[in-house]
Amino acid sequence: MYSEKVEKLLKEKDIAIGDVVSVKTGKIAVEGELMPRPELGDTSILIIKLKNGYNLGLSSKGVEIKKISKREGEIKFPSADLTANAALPKVGLIYTGGTIGSKVDYKTGGVYMLTKPEELLYEIPEISGIANVEVNNLMSVASEDLSHVDWEAMAKAVKEFVDNGASGVIITHGTDTAHYTAAVLSFMLKGIDIPVVITGAQRSSDRGASDAFINFICAARVAAAGSPKGVFLCMHSSSSDDACHLLSGVRARKMHTSRRDAFRPINGKPVAYVFPSGEIKMVSKTAGAKLQQGKFELKTGFDPLVAMVKAYPGSNPEIIDFYVQKGYHGIIIEGTGLGHTPVSPKNEKLSWLPHIKGAIKKGLIVGMTSQCIYGRVNPNVYRNLRLVSSAGVVYCEDMTPETAYVKLGWLLGNYKPEEAQRLLSQNIAGEIKERTLYDEFLV
Repeated sequence: MYSEKVEKLLKEKDIAIGDVVSVKTGKIAVEGELMPRPELGDTSILIIKLKNGYNLGLSSKGVEIKKISKREGEIKFPSADLTANAALPKVGLIYTGGTIGSKVDYKTGGVYMLTKPEELLYEIPEISGIANVEVNNLMSVASEDLSHVDWEAMAKAVKEFVDNGASGVIITHGTDTAHYTAAVLSFMLKGIDIPVVITGAQRSSDRGASDAFINFICAARVAAAGSPKGVFLCMHSSSSDDACHLLSGVRARKMHTSRRDAFRPINGKPVAYVFPSGEIKMVSKTAGAKLQQGKFELKTGFDPLVAMVKAYPGSNPEIIDFYVQKGYHGIIIEGTGLGHTPVSPKNEKLSWLPHIKGAIKKGLIVGMTSQCIYGRVNPNVYRNLRLVSSAGVVYCEDMTPETAYVKLGWLLGNYKPEEAQRLLSQNIAGEIKERTLYDEFLV
């Protein structure tokens, strides 16, 4: 976006991105299309695409700007024609947006979310030989804008595909919070007996180095095969285009901001390696079997009054009191190391212990995870750990903070508080293992 002052000026003149405008500033007078502001740089500089194709930056200070004509038509990209093949399995596609569903409009230079999943499938003709894809255009948003309401909508959309006989379901998703969605759906889709594969892209589908196509093809291979069963995340396993790894929905995490192989399995190995050719090389001995016993059941309750906070040297423990005062029902703490918070600092006001005790006395469930990501918390090694544990904090074993957060929200949305507290440290969907193996850190 442009600066607030520039946006106000454009609104007054009824000018939108893509409109043809005349601009006068000082001795300069030009005509051209108004471009989106680049991500970096001065927000007060107007960007105008001239008729010769070059872009010109002009200061908005004292500028005279007038609309000549509106942008011609809507931004459109070509779409795939989804023709069914009776010999192929049925696969559901739930489209939610993200980088995998975005393209650059080279006329304006802006990045746009594709409004139709068929526009993405147009770029992947291989899919027509893998499965009959049925589309649910659920939403088109950036993943940081998702909430529990959207997770519930995704879970219900999966249930519809299950009821219609899909062998598997693909969910296209923004990468930043894909591991949150994968974890929460692992609980909401209790006992799911088909693969639900979340995939995305670090680079949009129109870029030469895009990972969108391989990620989507590999996700489609798993969904079409109907196995392994459960909720997974499927992304590049290396920076090359040779294969993707299939990660447990409760053990995946985005570990790099921009690499194509940004996702890693945490405290475990990949479930499988998936190749674009269709080969699925299983790694996990238990993969393919349902992690949750019993009939498939949709449990979409979620309590949004759960917070995640980080303890650090000198951190103010009154953050706990804030959530208590706001009426929250649960807090997941990202402690240091084995699950520490400041307990006995020289400045007694910085001790988290009395604030944690106060929250628990008020009825909040407080869970402890580690900022270390790998490994597990342990309340018995040091004195300070024992003090925090004895206050009633639930130590969340080898769960990632993100998984613990969505698990607690899900538990409080579906069970009474006493049962939710008991189940927080119990394995439900593969999120807790009895042992953490040394070599799992080296994956």
